[in-house]
Amino acid sequence: MTAAVELPGDLLAPSYGTGSLAAVLPAVAGSLGVDLRTSTGLVSGECAPALGLPVGCERAVVVLVDGLGLHNLAERGGHAPFLRSLLADGRSLLSSFPSTTAAALATLGTGTAPGRTGLLGYTQRNPVTGGLVTTISWTEQSDPYRPGTKLSSPVRQAPHELQREPTVLETLAAAGVRVTAPGPAKFDGSGMTRAALRGPRYVAAETLSAQVDATVRALREPGLVYLYHGAVDKVGHRDGPDSWQWGDALEATDAELRRLVRSVPRGTLVLVTADHGQVAADRARQHDVAADPELAHDVALLGGEPRATHVYVRPGVDPAGVAARWAGVLGDDALVATREEAVAAGWLGPVAEHVLPVIGDVIAAARGGATVVDSRLHPPGARGMPGVHGSLTPAEMVVPLLAVQA
Repeated sequence: MTAAVELPGDLLAPSYGTGSLAAVLPAVAGSLGVDLRTSTGLVSGECAPALGLPVGCERAVVVLVDGLGLHNLAERGGHAPFLRSLLADGRSLLSSFPSTTAAALATLGTGTAPGRTGLLGYTQRNPVTGGLVTTISWTEQSDPYRPGTKLSSPVRQAPHELQREPTVLETLAAAGVRVTAPGPAKFDGSGMTRAALRGPRYVAAETLSAQVDATVRALREPGLVYLYHGAVDKVGHRDGPDSWQWGDALEATDAELRRLVRSVPRGTLVLVTADHGQVAADRARQHDVAADPELAHDVALLGGEPRATHVYVRPGVDPAGVAARWAGVLGDDALVATREEAVAAGWLGPVAEHVLPVIGDVIAAARGGATVVDSRLHPPGARGMPGVHGSLTPAEMVVPLLAVQA
């Protein structure tokens, strides 16, 4: 039996129970009076009281602010007077591992875990083709190490073939709840939407202001609105979570969420949460696989992201040897585990059989401000991002759950 890897004190083990992001939509279902149970055992009638949500609501809004970790919000709360006012009565939840959008949104959407959904990072191997899939855009690169190859071919695997879990939103819709999702038109019917968040009636709305307006219109009738907002995360990647630009993005978000709560019908339950937080990258602690023979040796493909790397080894190679070599090179900059060790430790929650080949043979979870990149895969802009996420640090893993009843 494989022993679970021991986490150092600066990292947090993920959870997929009632104290996690997975419980949010089942809890909302319980608040709306709909009974459901996810495949990982979350029950709506138990999740609602566990998260302190009222029962008997007719209307609810779940706002997910991409990249707004609890640590980020607490540190920059001066830019968010409305959200800051909710912190005292708010709760903290644990995100998924990797603490990144694709994995976390699928965890939120299904009420399960990455080991069930098969969405394990920004990029991951498609075991059907051997290619490298970019999960957000649902595109695939058949030969990622060939110069000039573009991530432009559609994935030769339908979203439901990988992500087989029913979403909470489609279960609610089937139960007669009017479920609406306002958002940019480009996300309507996208691979990521169909995989992780299928079920709602999608309403095209390009800006957060337009999305708030669409939410208010939708809630003229009882139902649930799911609202995703990506600007905070985007600015954090581009300028860093400590930048003035990030503060401005948070300020604008805060003002619109205040307007949302003031505009929805009385009695509407409004929840604000996030998929992950962000940390500032330390360029002095960046490791380039392409420039380090010890890291590159026996590696066939690299997936994940700079803070949570999936290492796929060459056929016939012992992953334990690669893991030991990576651990020796990375030292205190990462916790390195084999697939078996990570699964035994519960990093990905319960793992479905068809998901096992998607997981890296070796996984590296970055510590501090360290990153792992590959200059053959990652362009300069990606390697130079000042704001990153994906690993198990509290800043990346702990997200807020802020609730208010209008």
